[in-house]
Amino acid sequence: MVDDELAELRRRRMEQLQQQQAMDQQALEEEALRQKQIESQIRLALMEILEPEARERLNTIKLTRPEFAKAVEQQLVMLAQSGRIRERITDDQLKSLLAQLTPSKKEFRITRR
Repeated sequence: MVDDELAELRRRRMEQLQQQQAMDQQALEEEALRQKQIESQIRLALMEILEPEARERLNTIKLTRPEFAKAVEQQLVMLAQSGRIRERITDDQLKSLLAQLTPSKKEFRITRR
């Protein structure tokens, strides 16, 4: 009798865990889908904002510094949405924008005596 109750409790608990796992999996899939949609919207917006050479430069930066490139992309999309970008950005304009956004490096000089 106790064994039957224990088995029933185990079965219920197993069902609960399986349902929770299914809900977690579904939430992860929905989040991944949402992220893909956001990335595709950003990519489409950048195609309208940037000249091909500038887009190529940004993609190259994305390979070496993905976080920085993502921040630049978000900044460009926000500028375009607010209407502050009226023309397509050329490679030279992107270079100057990147120079402004890149933190200045401190130089250290070590002198030996």
